[in-house]
Amino acid sequence: MKKILLALTIFGFALFANEAKSAGYQITPHITDTLPIRGFAIAAPRPTGVDSFVTFIKKELIPRHVNTLILRVDFSYQFKSHPELIDSFALSEKDVKKIVRACKKGDIKVVPQINLLGHQSWANRTDKLLSVYPQFDETPWVQMPVKYEWPNADNLYCKSYCPLAPGLHKIIFDLIDEICDVFETDAFHAGMDEVFYIGESKCPRCGGHDPAQLFADEVRRIHDHLAESGKQLWIWGDRLLDGKTTGLGEWEASMNNTYRAIDMIPKDVIICDWHYERADQTPVYFAMKGLKVITCTFRNADAGVEQVEDMYKFRQRSTPEMKESFQGIMQTIWTRNDLFLKEYYGENSSKAGDTNTTTNCFQKVFSAINQ
Repeated sequence: MKKILLALTIFGFALFANEAKSAGYQITPHITDTLPIRGFAIAAPRPTGVDSFVTFIKKELIPRHVNTLILRVDFSYQFKSHPELIDSFALSEKDVKKIVRACKKGDIKVVPQINLLGHQSWANRTDKLLSVYPQFDETPWVQMPVKYEWPNADNLYCKSYCPLAPGLHKIIFDLIDEICDVFETDAFHAGMDEVFYIGESKCPRCGGHDPAQLFADEVRRIHDHLAESGKQLWIWGDRLLDGKTTGLGEWEASMNNTYRAIDMIPKDVIICDWHYERADQTPVYFAMKGLKVITCTFRNADAGVEQVEDMYKFRQRSTPEMKESFQGIMQTIWTRNDLFLKEYYGENSSKAGDTNTTTNCFQKVFSAINQ
């Protein structure tokens, strides 16, 4: 009886398929594709939080088949090449190796990040590079406020370094080489997002230069240095999108003309394309420019799940030439490492019952990826 029912079911589906095909309908096959990048991006832990983070890697990331960890280190590592740039709560080499060993056991690739170009300050605090080397500052006339507010008269969000400052890149490249070596990786994330200060008219070095050319040249310098040792450059994608034409505005895209750099940068740069409230279709734009792209989520779980579905559709419905440009999904975390873990394990009572959280988004996004 079961065999008869099975035969009838198969015959019925075949008949439906033929009728649907003759009517011009497309039948979507079961998706068996695997996203090449299943990423998780978070700030590096403080030394006291390394063991807790290693446990999270083992118990949460590995079982979910996360295969890429973007770790925002910045100056929170005990650099030997430039100890003057070591920030507070800096990881030791021993701390880093604990993270590396845990990731290796789960086949997770670590991509360390140091924010370059932009994000050289935060609120009313100047970060290490410009604190120690103020001659690299793109806007030295902009003084850090006692109390930070946005908007402000100086249009200060985060400071930038001047990409034409003499002596800058020797220091940056030393840091890149050391951080890649200690994390035993062949990839480096340079940040380069939300760059509001670039080609400022009062800068004696780059004032009057084309912002797109300045941005592209800095991407290429970093890319070429990494390429010398067979390493790959990753960056955020917002400065390569036209904020006015797309309506994405000055945060998720560029309103200071850096977007034209998309046609000037090397095609093997990996683009991390972040949109946190909507499933914008910008991955298609990056792919059509010949760039590999990863869609990045944050705390809107519904948008995140839609972005997962879109990424599978992009890969499924593309030509073989385009398919591999759509690399996957990355969950981003924008709180301190320890604060995220408290939220994740329910120790943050202020998040109780709130569904618009990174924890909820992470869980739902990776459930959707792994279905």
